[in-house]
Amino acid sequence: MINKKEIGHTGEFLFPLGLGTYNIKNYQKALESFQLAIDAGVEIIDTAEIYGTEDFVKLLIEKVGRNRLFIITKIWPDKLYTQEKVEKAALNSLKRMNVNYVDLMLIHWPNREISIEEQIKNFEIVIKKGYTRYIGVSNFNKKDLEKAIKISNYDLQTDEIKFSVIDKNFYYDTHEILKSNKISILAYTPIERGMIKEINILNEIAKKYGKTVIQISLNYLINEELTFPIPKAENKEHMLEILGSLDFSLKNEDIKKLNEI
Repeated sequence: MINKKEIGHTGEFLFPLGLGTYNIKNYQKALESFQLAIDAGVEIIDTAEIYGTEDFVKLLIEKVGRNRLFIITKIWPDKLYTQEKVEKAALNSLKRMNVNYVDLMLIHWPNREISIEEQIKNFEIVIKKGYTRYIGVSNFNKKDLEKAIKISNYDLQTDEIKFSVIDKNFYYDTHEILKSNKISILAYTPIERGMIKEINILNEIAKKYGKTVIQISLNYLINEELTFPIPKAENKEHMLEILGSLDFSLKNEDIKKLNEI
């Protein structure tokens, strides 16, 4: 079993894989599936106002208990114009989840109509008021991060970016600054909605380990420094497949091959 990882530089170590909630359709099936994962140790639950699934997180909390979860939600860019708009959005998210705070709150996307400096300053209200324990960003490129880190009065703990074994563009752009500032990656769309199943080298490596392509792809990200993949699974079979990515480690020779995709 792969060990827990520190998230950002918080001093908190979490299960190295989280669960996304985007586009969940069948809440009952998903609750059963998520319960299975949480019983296996999963803690990170990733949602956002724009996903429309904060009410699902409320049901999950009622099912498993708040203290077993590390909850992440996000503020949409059109709320970043003023502190008042940010605060209202944050309070609405907390209300939908029936919690007093979340563990991590992110700027969902940078707002290109105002400066990074201004939106960070407005966003900081969420940690000042105790609506979140930690803050971070999502979809920030290297230049965005440089500005955000410089201006922020609070440590940024994560950047949630699109990152998979076949899409490393955002990773290559941001990795150096993330590493030097000990900011974790939350990797969304880590299995590319199943598209990775068509990649020959992934199929060859999967056969070598007696694993599925999805399990190889997730293990690759789990082995990557600072990275927490956040796949989604509504049914138990898919969730069991995801959890099967944690009981082995890829050899360096195979990681090198995957780096070249």
